Amino acid sequence: QVHLVETGGGVVQAGESLTLSCEVSGRGFERYYMGWFRQSPGKEREFVGFISWSAGYTHYSDSVQGRFTISRDRAKNMVHVLMSNLKPEDTAVYYCAASTRSSPRSDYYDAWGPGTQVTVSS
Repeated sequence: QVHLVETGGGVVQAGESLTLSCEVSGRGFERYYMGWFRQSPGKEREFVGFISWSAGYTHYSDSVQGRFTISRDRAKNMVHVLMSNLKPEDTAVYYCAASTRSSPRSDYYDAWGPGTQVTVSS
């Protein structure tokens, strides 16, 4: 099983940047895709992007394309998302997740972290 823990959330001003990290542990995650999702109160969980652990291939949602960058550090078993030019609508709980499929569908992800809150003030 894969175990995930996110860190790095906080309160920032609009236009600022913030990096979230996800510590990955367990077995077999080398073949996984590591995704980031977010959820705001009253809204469904939204796909942010994913990275393939082995090849480093990334894919992003249209809402964050060009502003967010996902990376992984295989030596430290960490996945990061650098969030730039943050907007108030980026406010959400951000989750790290793992899947054997390269998909934006949250139901394809088998393991989830507890989440970390990001608040962007205007």
